[in-house]
Amino acid sequence: MKKLTILSGAGISAESGIQTFRDGDGLWENHKVTDVASPEGWRRNREMVLEFYNQRRRQLHEVEPNEAHQLLAELEKYFEVQIITQNIDDLHERAGSTNILHIHGELFKSCSSNNKSLIYEQKGDISLGDKAEDGAQLRPFIVWFGEDVPLYQAARDLVKDSDILVVIGTSLQVYPAAGLIHDIKDDCLLIVINPNETGFGYGQRAVVMKEPATKGMKLLFDKLVNLA
Repeated sequence: MKKLTILSGAGISAESGIQTFRDGDGLWENHKVTDVASPEGWRRNREMVLEFYNQRRRQLHEVEPNEAHQLLAELEKYFEVQIITQNIDDLHERAGSTNILHIHGELFKSCSSNNKSLIYEQKGDISLGDKAEDGAQLRPFIVWFGEDVPLYQAARDLVKDSDILVVIGTSLQVYPAAGLIHDIKDDCLLIVINPNETGFGYGQRAVVMKEPATKGMKLLFDKLVNLA
């Protein structure tokens, strides 16, 4: 089976009702991103950061995968599919995809503030005073701006080995994830689904579909199956 890699971003989850800060004024649910998604924000106000992600977690319980998520899962019948997602939700999993690399972390997990290898399932709220086994405050298992991306090399290896790379719902403005596109092989087919201009100049290299995630996947699905 050909190796099909998906690089997904906030645009695919937005169609399920999950807000993205990149589409508007740089705010994420009326918060400055640096206040809720950076080590500095965590040091300044842990309670606010915890409540911000508690609200995101509660919302995630209420939304469902959309047709784009479902079509990506369906492609596993025809390809060796690997999803690399910048999203912290579990909508790919719930849609039925089985090989998912969350390079920016997972909302339904928490970890020790002192040791991010101490990871726990976290379907409910995190409160001040909730401790990991090392005695440190639990924090969201999220890669914040300014932190290392531990799974980036694994993502690069997957992209390098791909026969087809589909970029969906991402403006390719957040690094290092945006840099993954530079790792494709010369004969890898590159397809980009995004309604807006991206941060990357493709030249003649990419098939670009200026569509939202769901519409783009509906248009692309049969064409991909014919390439299997």
